[in-house]
Amino acid sequence: MVHECEHRRGRIVSRNVELDGLLAFPLTPFTDDLDLNLDAFADHVEFHVEAGAGALFIACGTGEFSALAPDELAALLRRAREVVRGRVPIWAGAGGGPATARAGVAAAREGGADGVLLLPPYLVTGPPEGLVDHVRYAAAGADIPVIVYHRSPGVFTAGGAAALLDIPTVVGLKDGYGDVDLMTRIVTTIRSAGGRGEQFLFFNGLPTAEVSARAYSAIGVARYSSAVHCFAPEIASAFHTALSTSDDATMDALLSGFYLPLVALRDETPGFAVSLVKAAARLRGEKVGGVRPPLREPSAEQLDRLERIIGAGFEVLAQVKGAGK
Repeated sequence: MVHECEHRRGRIVSRNVELDGLLAFPLTPFTDDLDLNLDAFADHVEFHVEAGAGALFIACGTGEFSALAPDELAALLRRAREVVRGRVPIWAGAGGGPATARAGVAAAREGGADGVLLLPPYLVTGPPEGLVDHVRYAAAGADIPVIVYHRSPGVFTAGGAAALLDIPTVVGLKDGYGDVDLMTRIVTTIRSAGGRGEQFLFFNGLPTAEVSARAYSAIGVARYSSAVHCFAPEIASAFHTALSTSDDATMDALLSGFYLPLVALRDETPGFAVSLVKAAARLRGEKVGGVRPPLREPSAEQLDRLERIIGAGFEVLAQVKGAGK
């Protein structure tokens, strides 16, 4: 938990940022015509909450942020708040070029989000100082907690990541780049800075993060986002519990019997980090629809394999639960 004080209109306001447990990233449902399906979204959000999600990150990577218009983002946030009713924190995605990112942060604040996941800048890259300036510019749009998504083209050096401590509303960094050596240096540099650095939040945001969860936990990045929670929260929760209790036998069984085959299928086609998750949710009865282009749906043969992988995952889950009795 991060506890901060911020100045707002001449007064000091206490802010608590608490993001523990499984972090869920709901899908964005579409109709057959690829229009936004808010009723299905409401059901999907409730599905996550009832399954025990510690927080919801809506309209982010798994939620097809890049495919959504600003009014759709606002509608998703509004409906999520109506469904959740304060039961868990709701964070919203923002990103793109500096003006778009700043407007997105401000819109999330106005829409009542508890925080913002700031996705990387669009199309262009810059030096480390320029990347920090981009975050500073975007975050200046509103006094709301911001987690910065560290991934291409927004990859920070250790020094650049530490400079984020000078931006009062930035409370954490989510790694989707996958360089454990770099992330070790980032975590160590920020923690060694003292002050805000001691409470700065770190997240593993790699696709199917459970595969790298133990390695990241070892360097001080225990929090992670679970796409599997979108379609098999029972498996996701079992793995999360095993990680938190150092139950290597359960993690190994779930990795070998479910997660690694899922990742092998995911890696066959670009964009399957989202498309395959959405297809899996449909197989499990979630009415989330298809994906917007340029993402593509799995083939019939891939869907058949996906269904077998999910079935195998639940078989493994039953076995590890039985062994624990």
